[in-house]
Amino acid sequence: MNKLSPFAAGALLLLLGNLSASFSDVAVKLLEGGISAFQYMFIRQLLSVLLLLPLWLRLTPRQQAVGNYGITLVRSHLVLAGSGFVMVALTWLPLATANALFYAAPLLMLPLSAWLLKEKPERQKVLATLTGFGGVLVVLRPDQFHWAALAALGCAFTLALYNVLVRKLPEQQPVVSTLFWTGVFSLPLAGVLAALFWQPITTEELMLIAASAFFTLGYHGCAVAAYRRATTCQLGLIEYSGLIFVTLLGIVGFDERPDLLTTMGIVLIVLPMLPLPKSRRSKPLCDDAAQ
Repeated sequence: MNKLSPFAAGALLLLLGNLSASFSDVAVKLLEGGISAFQYMFIRQLLSVLLLLPLWLRLTPRQQAVGNYGITLVRSHLVLAGSGFVMVALTWLPLATANALFYAAPLLMLPLSAWLLKEKPERQKVLATLTGFGGVLVVLRPDQFHWAALAALGCAFTLALYNVLVRKLPEQQPVVSTLFWTGVFSLPLAGVLAALFWQPITTEELMLIAASAFFTLGYHGCAVAAYRRATTCQLGLIEYSGLIFVTLLGIVGFDERPDLLTTMGIVLIVLPMLPLPKSRRSKPLCDDAAQ
């Protein structure tokens, strides 16, 4: 990893993270809405903290520090809201359709990074993002709109803001510490909501939530490491790789074959990821005014 350029290392990490997130979505899909979203949110966050605790305890006291209380608190509740949105969307929508809407997140990251981080994307990046947004609209299809699509779009917004705000955390803070405090800060609200909507849960459902927690940690860990190596507008479009992974998993595991319009939308979303001609690869994708 050290021999790779910052962009190449960030892109590889984000590809691995999106594959991990796809497996998490499969675990949530298998729950089939058998428990409440609040219950799922609390158990998943609790398991995430317990998985991270041994690694966090091995850090030095300085590395264990929260770093930025305000940003960590905001990001923790973005994760909480996003996990609830994910469960609702995946319960009612096919994997490919739900994830096509989740991947509005990179589209939202462009204006958010320009606003919050003062990054200045070049015109080509803006046009590529608009192409992807057109694909999201094709998948959304207002004439066949399902209410669960709102949950998918809510997830996209929370994920976009979550990833953008990582650039406001201390650069020296280890990924384990970042993820640990994100989980800890989310537990009080998650616990209250889960207690209010608690219902019986089976061992199989607990195992699926544990799998979701593990694979989601894989995504968030890779995302934190990736976005610390390269600018948000450089990596935003790499997020679309997960859409390819989850579409294949939907076909193989659930026999969910996207229809023609959904396929066209996915193509439009993935299209901006295609490699640029060699004459243009050497040009920076964006200027980061914050650096």
